[in-house]
Amino acid sequence: MTTALRTVNPKARSRFSVAKPRKSVALTVVMLLFLIYALVPLAWLVINATKEQADLFSSFGLWFGDRFALWDNIGATLTYRDGIFVRWLGNTLLYVIVGAGGATLLATLAGYALAKYAFPGRRAYFAVVLGAVAVPGTALAVPTFLLFSQMGLTNTPWAIIIPSLISPFGLYLIWVYTIDSVPTELLEAARLDGASEMRTFFTISIRLLAPGIVTVALFSIVATWNNYFLPLIMLSDPAWYPLTVGLNQWSAQASGVAAEPIYNLVITGSLLTIIPIVAIFLFLQRFWQSGLSAGSVKQ
Repeated sequence: MTTALRTVNPKARSRFSVAKPRKSVALTVVMLLFLIYALVPLAWLVINATKEQADLFSSFGLWFGDRFALWDNIGATLTYRDGIFVRWLGNTLLYVIVGAGGATLLATLAGYALAKYAFPGRRAYFAVVLGAVAVPGTALAVPTFLLFSQMGLTNTPWAIIIPSLISPFGLYLIWVYTIDSVPTELLEAARLDGASEMRTFFTISIRLLAPGIVTVALFSIVATWNNYFLPLIMLSDPAWYPLTVGLNQWSAQASGVAAEPIYNLVITGSLLTIIPIVAIFLFLQRFWQSGLSAGSVKQ
């Protein structure tokens, strides 16, 4: 057999060889430009968070000031106005854990049920879900505010948590992912063995759905963490602000008529705000990539 392999025609052997990826200088340059576009604002934020208030306007934005004041800025940010930044951070974590966590749970249960159970009206529900995905959240903010104001829920955490529980895109993603990742034959075998539907879901299906669940959780966490317009119109008490609205209030306070010199606190607070979400994204990135690529190739 070894001799036969050695006598194979080189032309025939080349047909079975793996083609090397082609390099494109133009695409490389474009990707470098996108990388610079993404990293320069982050570099500006990190560098300016190390400056004192006086150095923010007297030195070049992408270079350090006369004194490294990052730790002083962090301490001042966390203690300003009796630690209101820490309260805003706690509020944001509350909205993310309850709102994004609940959205992930509901999307998983509903998407799995729609993918694996037949019932009347399923196609109509599919159309409703697709329509809901196409509607931007800002278009529903004002009607939601009017509804919640009549219910007496404005200026409460429920005004942020309840709308965050609805994730049409997450439901659709779980729906599509379940169709390709959970074989119906496996569920039928579990039923024949006497397993209940709940046991089948929590012992078999949820393990197969793990990448999709993590993907939906990541999208929900990012959307809730960066939510700005809904808390802006729903909340009037600064004690319930998330970080997005609170930092915007600080920025307006620093540039208003009676301006306070707190630009260093705004910049440092912005840096502290993105650290948790960046850490979560980097930790869940591998699950996110596998969840997006699942089902792209038919077996």
